[in-house]
Amino acid sequence: MFIYPKIDPILIHIGPLKIHWYGMMYLLAFLTTYYLATNRSKKNKDWQKNSEQISDLVFYGAMGVIIGGRLGYIFFYDFKEFLIHPTIIYQVWNGGMSFHGGFIGVLVAMWKYGRRYNLSFWSIMDFVAPLVPLGLLFGRIGNFINGELWGRPVVDVNYPLSIIFTHVDNLPRHPSQLYEAALEGLLLFMVLWLFSDKKRPEKSVSALFLIGYGLSRCFVELFREPDFDKGFIAFGWLTMGQLLSIPMIFAGIVLFVSAYYKTQEVKD
Repeated sequence: MFIYPKIDPILIHIGPLKIHWYGMMYLLAFLTTYYLATNRSKKNKDWQKNSEQISDLVFYGAMGVIIGGRLGYIFFYDFKEFLIHPTIIYQVWNGGMSFHGGFIGVLVAMWKYGRRYNLSFWSIMDFVAPLVPLGLLFGRIGNFINGELWGRPVVDVNYPLSIIFTHVDNLPRHPSQLYEAALEGLLLFMVLWLFSDKKRPEKSVSALFLIGYGLSRCFVELFREPDFDKGFIAFGWLTMGQLLSIPMIFAGIVLFVSAYYKTQEVKD
């Protein structure tokens, strides 16, 4: 059992300028994405683009994540508070980014990017999908540093990975932020990176991302404390995170089957 360390959410003070850990995690996520995109583009004949196109890809994706993530959080999780205090929409340093909102934002951004460079939407998404999970890992570490999105109380008080979040209560809880960092971050990255290292049918990499993220999120939600203002959405166990992730799993399965079925038709 561990005691949650009190971490100052502000990493650096430079006069009136404050650099927050949460913002630094996002910066690391975007830098890592740029590095991975550049590295993979050199090995992928279909993606041997110039540096400007890769930079634009990351820029479009970053805008989709930030705008979509913030709007998604406000819409899915904090709409009532937004109606009372509209200025909270700008306070991203306090946390409050929705993956599902960011995901929708990225879809729109990649569609716009494809129109600009005359590229297929699915070829872009298959290239981008393996770049995403490490960004999710940094984001979940940011959640942990902010002391938000903590887990449910553990059943066994001797559970070795439990953490007491003293700013919440004195109960040993699951460090669900770190579970998510490990599953939807590191593990999903490894699976997608290896899977996409060889030529795959169009849509299949994107489909595997949808399935992998959806399953990881649904599983970790079993250990994560539901949002205090929403609780369980249905059945005494379904959370908002699961409600938004289950359609991703089914969409991913349909895409995966469709991708390989179409490939088989071409061979026949």
